[in-house]
Amino acid sequence: MGKDNSRVKPRLPRGFEDRGAADIAAMNQMIETIRSVYERYGFDPVETPMFEYTEALGKFLPDEDRPNQGVFSLQDDDESWMSLRYDLTAPLARHFAENYQDLPKPYRTYRQGYVFRNEKPGPGRFRQFMQFDADTVGAPGPEADAEMCMMMADTMDALGLVGRYVVRVNNRKVLDGVLESAGVTSDEQKLTVLRAIDKLDKFGAQGVKQLLGEGRKDDSGDFTKGAGLTEYQVDIVLKYLFTDLVKTNSEQIDEVIGLSELNARGREGIEELQDMAALFFSAGYDVDRIRIDFGVVRGLEYYTGPVFEIELTFPVQNEKGQDVVFGSVGGGGRYDGLVSRFRPEATPATGFSMGVSRLMTALRLTGNLGDTEVQGPVVVLVMDREQIADYQQMVAELRNAGVRAEMFMGQSKNFGKQLAYADKRNSPAVVIVGSDERENGKVQIKDLIEGKRAAAAIKDNAEWKSERPGQFEVPRSELVPAIRKLLDGQD
Repeated sequence: MGKDNSRVKPRLPRGFEDRGAADIAAMNQMIETIRSVYERYGFDPVETPMFEYTEALGKFLPDEDRPNQGVFSLQDDDESWMSLRYDLTAPLARHFAENYQDLPKPYRTYRQGYVFRNEKPGPGRFRQFMQFDADTVGAPGPEADAEMCMMMADTMDALGLVGRYVVRVNNRKVLDGVLESAGVTSDEQKLTVLRAIDKLDKFGAQGVKQLLGEGRKDDSGDFTKGAGLTEYQVDIVLKYLFTDLVKTNSEQIDEVIGLSELNARGREGIEELQDMAALFFSAGYDVDRIRIDFGVVRGLEYYTGPVFEIELTFPVQNEKGQDVVFGSVGGGGRYDGLVSRFRPEATPATGFSMGVSRLMTALRLTGNLGDTEVQGPVVVLVMDREQIADYQQMVAELRNAGVRAEMFMGQSKNFGKQLAYADKRNSPAVVIVGSDERENGKVQIKDLIEGKRAAAAIKDNAEWKSERPGQFEVPRSELVPAIRKLLDGQD
């Protein structure tokens, strides 16, 4: 018989993933914890669609006839381009601007949902992933930025990561002021400098120095072109960058204030950091939880003031077997210019985003995710297909009592295969009613959880048959209370 070429090969698109019940349960558990913290701070939920008009997503998208680089796009029937959102912030800015008259100001909201990046996928790099954001739109003061950092810290505590993270805080005005004083004026060169500073954890001081200058050659011989700064300019940037993290937030700020290269814009940023540091101290957030760190650089160009990120500080092994810190699981900052793309009013805004998938990985590594194994339903086995109505009645009684239950609906009449199905479903128990049980008004209940434990302790086959581990008989009328008692005992 020839090969059937009409069948479609089942394959997952690159950069996407399927998720099973256990992963979904784990994510739901984590999201509920995050949500409870956000709501305790007075934030309310909002939901925006996955598609936005491409022009609403911002100037940082490629200017092409078909804007599909970086985002996934399609053309509507009116020839307008729409794109899948690549973050949750740009859609929020559009939502706020469109509903400006009806929304309270400040507008305090949180959102969760999938975002999409049309990029080359790789290990740990997906084209679809979930984010969980919180934002305050319409609050100009550093107290709004400080509150975001405090909420990030409280969220980490609620997730069981006390002592295993730090919220790192900087201000783009300070770095911009240093670069301007050093004569770095072009946007392209500034962006290259920011990218170099962002590699500090990965390449160390020497690697950053090379990237600020002519460039860096890695171990494989590949060369990355640098920012092309002079030696004088590199010294200014490095002097700013390497403040002593052992010091308190105030001491670090004082050290940077002492830089002669800090201009008026930089000093404005320092004043904002001073205000934030005072708020952290008064609210009881010490430097081990929230820390001023002049090495923090957020990549998006629309950040206009304070920027912050959550770094998990416990060690993990990289692909080379080396111990490294886990790293960032979220971040954000102030973006005062984003809403003004839609409206004439000056609209300050600040917020942050959690990387849900990466955070889940961290919680698994630290044992803080809890038991996410999903318990299956009680399965009523079908021993006699002529008695389907009777089996279905048992299932209905269990469901009406609030017990998750199902009747076996597969094709097999074999007891062993039905039992194997229940095992694969992670069922806590099965109900067995054959002709003998029906004649005697009885039901057999097999406790699959206890049965597995008991069977593991029994070595002899004859002993196993005599013990019938985890199985017992009750009157048919006592099915529901017997199942409920069994489930309560398994908790």
